[in-house]
Amino acid sequence: MRRSVLILALACAATLFAADQKDVEYARPAGKPVLLDLHVPDGPGPFPAAILVHGGGFDEGSKSTNCRPLFEPLADAGFAWFSIDYRMAPEFRFPQAIEDLSSAIRWVKANAAKYHVDVSKIAIIGESAGGFLVNYAGTHETPDTKVAVVVDIYGPVDYAKLALLRRDHPERFNMASINRHMSNGGSIRFFGADQLDEAGLAKLRAISPIFAVHKGMPPFLCIHGTKDDQVAYEQSTEMCEAMHKVGARCEVIVVEGGGHGMGGWRASEMQHWKSEMIAWLEKTLKKAQK
Repeated sequence: MRRSVLILALACAATLFAADQKDVEYARPAGKPVLLDLHVPDGPGPFPAAILVHGGGFDEGSKSTNCRPLFEPLADAGFAWFSIDYRMAPEFRFPQAIEDLSSAIRWVKANAAKYHVDVSKIAIIGESAGGFLVNYAGTHETPDTKVAVVVDIYGPVDYAKLALLRRDHPERFNMASINRHMSNGGSIRFFGADQLDEAGLAKLRAISPIFAVHKGMPPFLCIHGTKDDQVAYEQSTEMCEAMHKVGARCEVIVVEGGGHGMGGWRASEMQHWKSEMIAWLEKTLKKAQK
């Protein structure tokens, strides 16, 4: 009898898996470990999952800070989430960062059984610089990095246009922050564009996700504040327009008066983005599974 109870308890423990883990290694490029934090809900699953990519101008930010406003709404909605770090300036440049995101997507798929993840319901969600990275991944998907949906939170999509806008209308932007990132190898320097000459602009256009939009790409949700002083609000609306032209699905959640950074969207009238994001994810992932 005692043995039967023990076996049943072990079976239940295996079924009702729950975890919060920090600093899990998901890749080791050139001997450098890159880490993630994760949350898995109680229950047998399989659960929808979100890979979270922080911002910080490509030289600042971390997996445990910038994406924190996403943790609770995703967990409350029954999502597993994996918040990743990636290689940044000044030591690293753009190709390494997107390689890390690709590695994270592969890692989550490879470990889906362990963490009770539904591989048909994986979202990548990025904010600011991380928004750029998920935009790039979503427009340059391969069979092993393809995901169900992409959520871009105030991420750049046309870096050449944005850089020229910052140069020509600095009064619209927080140039102190932008220049700080630049001085540390972030911002446009992360892509090898030290000057806004033809060579620099060509580099920025080559990596801009808006020019890689194509039919069959994953559905996108863009979330953006209208008073963003680092990434112009129009970057999100123009991305959706480009996707609609090729028959791809894209929607925008507008945060009226919102600046750059979801942590600053504290007013009660700005909080709608969380429930609307979850509703969009649930609706779109349900369709993606069919």
